[in-house]
Amino acid sequence: MRELNKNIAIYFHVHLVSDSTGETLVAMMKASTAQFRNATALEHLHALVRSEPQMQKTLTDIEAKPGVVLYTLVNEDRRKMLESHCAKLNIPAISILDPTLSMLGRYLGSAMISEVGAQRTLDAEYYNRIEALDFAMAHDDGQNVTGLERAQIILLGISRTSKTPTCIYLANRGYKAGNIPLVPNAPLPTILDGFTKPFIVGLVASPDRIVQIREQRLMGLKQNAQTDYIDEDRVRDEMREAKRMFVRKGYKVIDVTRKSIEETSAQIINAYQLANKVDV
Repeated sequence: MRELNKNIAIYFHVHLVSDSTGETLVAMMKASTAQFRNATALEHLHALVRSEPQMQKTLTDIEAKPGVVLYTLVNEDRRKMLESHCAKLNIPAISILDPTLSMLGRYLGSAMISEVGAQRTLDAEYYNRIEALDFAMAHDDGQNVTGLERAQIILLGISRTSKTPTCIYLANRGYKAGNIPLVPNAPLPTILDGFTKPFIVGLVASPDRIVQIREQRLMGLKQNAQTDYIDEDRVRDEMREAKRMFVRKGYKVIDVTRKSIEETSAQIINAYQLANKVDV
């Protein structure tokens, strides 16, 4: 068994293979890898794999970047293709729903329906989430600022305060959210002052944490030059100005330091519901 050295970062490939959207796999993978602090999963999502050619392409990708395979596949033939190929390559492959489905089958004394994406019903809530996701993508990173008047939630923050992933998570919960980055020496769009509907939230974090995340970002882009982007004093100034502006304008402030996207989003939703007196 591979033992992780506490002082060495381990990067490994994780292939998520699904004949549906793969959301279950992504959630399971994130929850599992979070328990290994020095391990970073390089995620490869193979969603909507519903034909043999699609499976063949997936197998080629797995062979090119071997690692761990997690899958949810209803079709028996494609399951066998994946399992056989992984066994041949000596790559671990785990069907994450099998233990749960087997237990439920025994308990209920009933057979499963073997329907792809059976948990997704095309009801109003589903379409609301799709609409919210479209909204988040169209209003990400300061795009289409005037359209943000229709948002339920607007996130503000300096670079690397998790604005985009938080908006995506909020969209998955059915909230129309957009975000605007705070850029040094660039004023916030004045149009925001006239908005009455959106709930505006300022995201903050410790400067040390921001520098750390930005350094990792530059490393991922293979850019190692020292810039103002990762200068501790400059980042501290950015954060100080952001906090002052949030307080001056009366925006809700949430510290995302060491918080997961889920925790941040839960706090935002609670604040939004309280501000709008939403019954839950």
